[in-house]
Amino acid sequence: MLTIGQLAAYAGVTVRAVRHYHQIGLLPEPDRDPSGYRRYGAKAVVALVRIRTLTEAGVPLSEIAPLLEADEETFAAAVRRIDARLREEVRRLERSRAQIARLAAGDALVLPPEVVAYLDALRALGVSGRVLEGERDGWILVAARFPEQVLTWMPGKLASLEDPQVVRLYRVLSQLADGEEIDDALLVEAADLMAGLAEEAVAAGGDDPLGGAQDPAAFDLLDALALETDPRMVRMFDLMRERGWATWTRLERVPGQPGGAPPLPVGPDVAAPSNR
Repeated sequence: MLTIGQLAAYAGVTVRAVRHYHQIGLLPEPDRDPSGYRRYGAKAVVALVRIRTLTEAGVPLSEIAPLLEADEETFAAAVRRIDARLREEVRRLERSRAQIARLAAGDALVLPPEVVAYLDALRALGVSGRVLEGERDGWILVAARFPEQVLTWMPGKLASLEDPQVVRLYRVLSQLADGEEIDDALLVEAADLMAGLAEEAVAAGGDDPLGGAQDPAAFDLLDALALETDPRMVRMFDLMRERGWATWTRLERVPGQPGGAPPLPVGPDVAAPSNR
């Protein structure tokens, strides 16, 4: 007859595990002998080894008790069900591993390669981390709503980085983002640059990149993102309106302004960043 410690060692489990199996009714608990110790026989060892084997195979403790008493046919059917469930769990874990592996790619986890290339180009220009984060989040919003169209916008966005005005705009925005206090002179310069780029886009007669299937609410989210990221940017919206533009995410004139054009998203078609 074995003590609980000897039983645990014989079956390759811990004493704590044996006591837990007693507590949940999985392993019968013997009476104490005259000396006050619980003594276990051969059947307890067999039961404990079977319990250990099943738990190591991934069978939940709640399903083990019926298996210990099952006949061969019932046991085989239960094992097949458990195996099917474990196979699905393996597939789920493999999908999770693949997703975790993609996390190492950073922006590539949620953005198409074309947008990632654009963000990398901004990084190479020395654009600040905070501006890059805002730009990335803006493109996440746009790509989620317009997954196909966004791919057609990126060549123009990359080409726009050859424009000195665009480069200057990103540098001004970087200075604004990194400063602890808002610099109104920089805000004014940024607004002038964006308004000028918008005028150029209208003069060039650009068509609606969404082909008439616009979703104004999607681009309103970009404006909201800018304010959620930095509430000080409400001043930028005021400056853009002073220059005749209702927003900075699409070419939309303030009502009553001459030369109005169909709303166009600034992010894809105009050189200004889509959000800040």
